[in-house]
Amino acid sequence: MLLLRVKSRRRGAMMSDQRPTTLTSPAEDLVEGYREWLVSERRLAANTVEYYVHGARLFLGERGGQDLAVLTLGEVSSFMVRECRRLGVGSAKNLATGLRSLLRYLYLEGVTDRELAQAVPAPASWRGRWLPRGLGAEELAALLAGCDHSTSLGRRDHAIVVMLARLGLRAAEVAGLTLDDVDWSQGEIVVRGKGNHTERLPLPVDVGEALVGYLYDGRPKTTCRVLFLRAQAPVGLSAAGVGSVVRRACIRVGLPSGGAHRLRHSAATAMLRAGWSLDEVGQVLRQRDLQTTSAYAKVDFVALRPLALPWPERVA
Repeated sequence: MLLLRVKSRRRGAMMSDQRPTTLTSPAEDLVEGYREWLVSERRLAANTVEYYVHGARLFLGERGGQDLAVLTLGEVSSFMVRECRRLGVGSAKNLATGLRSLLRYLYLEGVTDRELAQAVPAPASWRGRWLPRGLGAEELAALLAGCDHSTSLGRRDHAIVVMLARLGLRAAEVAGLTLDDVDWSQGEIVVRGKGNHTERLPLPVDVGEALVGYLYDGRPKTTCRVLFLRAQAPVGLSAAGVGSVVRRACIRVGLPSGGAHRLRHSAATAMLRAGWSLDEVGQVLRQRDLQTTSAYAKVDFVALRPLALPWPERVA
């Protein structure tokens, strides 16, 4: 299969930032039917559904109402080539996955008479090329100290940063937490991860203390059950909002700006340096592929040092 070369950026253009599309009524009906199929048949998470639907609108919008029955392999490939020129690797791979999903739906519904999903070229990427960028112990301590505990917003931000750093949660997982997900009697927290997988994790003492400080003297009084709320309207904080909390915290203490995933890297590298095995780290991070977790071995310099060959002496 053709491999697409895409811009190698750690933060490529997200599909949500792309140009808006206006669809004809038949195409709009098709998109809504696709959305319902993703929810009822595929049972995908809400964020994934919206991402796939946005990609579907983009693809159908470019066709301008043309008959999908005559859709060709070349048109599918050309669409991906055009879009991937301005996307990062991760966004391009997500777009490809969503487009394959849409084409399978069109085939199942009889809109196309051929299975075109395999015509979607795979974006090229080189696995393991990146180096996890976490924070050191001193940097993390400074980040936590930079949260103003005298304000409601500061207590909320402190609880979010502690949870990200100690449990290695993803931003979307933190945003998806509700008051009912914290089991105080068992000392556990329920996390809904990728693919709607639900797991129970131990609730460390410092995380519990940070949550108590926020819940008792920081969280607005509202009927909303989402755990972390926005500062103004009493609605749940989004995944992007969680990332913004971390970025603002970094700026306050003079650290390079970074999102929530940097604290996930920090948690992983801290566990590895404390003697945890890669398998154990992968279990905490809820990563099903050990190769994903193995990237953290590259930052365990103590373990890697005995593997380094001695530098050859200069030849006279």
